[in-house]
Amino acid sequence: MTYSLDDINKSIFEKIKLKNNEEVEYWSARDLAKVLGYSEYRHFLPVIEKTKIACEKSGFNVIDHFEDILEMVSIGSGAKRELDSVGLSRYASYLAVQNADASKEIVALGQTYFAIQTRKQEIIEQAEYQSLKSEDDKRLFLRNELKEHNKQLAEAASNAGVKDPLDYAIFQDHGYMGLYGGLRQRDIHIKKGLKKSQKILDYMGSTELAANLFRATQTEDKLRRENIKGKQKANQVHYEVGKKVRQTIEELGGTMPEELPTPSKSISVIEREQLKKLKNPIKKLMLDE
Repeated sequence: MTYSLDDINKSIFEKIKLKNNEEVEYWSARDLAKVLGYSEYRHFLPVIEKTKIACEKSGFNVIDHFEDILEMVSIGSGAKRELDSVGLSRYASYLAVQNADASKEIVALGQTYFAIQTRKQEIIEQAEYQSLKSEDDKRLFLRNELKEHNKQLAEAASNAGVKDPLDYAIFQDHGYMGLYGGLRQRDIHIKKGLKKSQKILDYMGSTELAANLFRATQTEDKLRRENIKGKQKANQVHYEVGKKVRQTIEELGGTMPEELPTPSKSISVIEREQLKKLKNPIKKLMLDE
């Protein structure tokens, strides 16, 4: 059976999502095992154990993301009985699909679903982002986020063997080619009509920045998780992640990043305006005194 991401968003993973008495969402390990194509729950238990180890190694408290529960399970002829299961947080579910059998199409799509939802929630839950109302404020926030994650991506790429500046430029081009339908950084620069000194990331709207942020975070995660070694393999990973993000945008009916409008105002201008706003009240206060 072939699943689209739209199917996943609207029915499969969303349909089995549960909420506890505090309205906190979680997924039943038994339900997740069925959706991911495991014929018996016991075959999914090793995945849960690997997931707990991954959670702990990531610096999270296991008991915050895994809860032993009892659930009523149909055993045929309309009869039901209580069986052991595990309540998984969104993050635990994300780790579970990362550790599941990747040869199954539904697992690969599940990885995309939970990665997107987890990253989206991380941003939404930040008090700073919640307070943002203008497009300029969102652009500035996401650009700073991307700046920090690009540092982490560069470190992960270096660990994989991408050492020289030229090699890193090639590595970055592979990510852009995947996300922008074959366009390299230079091609995107030309398409945006930018001057030589202007950087493409400084002339992206919030939607385009968010897509690139997801590309960067997921590539870094995959490089580290799979312990990728070698420049060629690292380049391929970056390309594949970029392509997957592009595919997701397409399946959700979004606009391809190269077709998104280029803001007339750069991030640098927004930063200067923000700084001016901060200075003006101080200047006024000094004049009043």
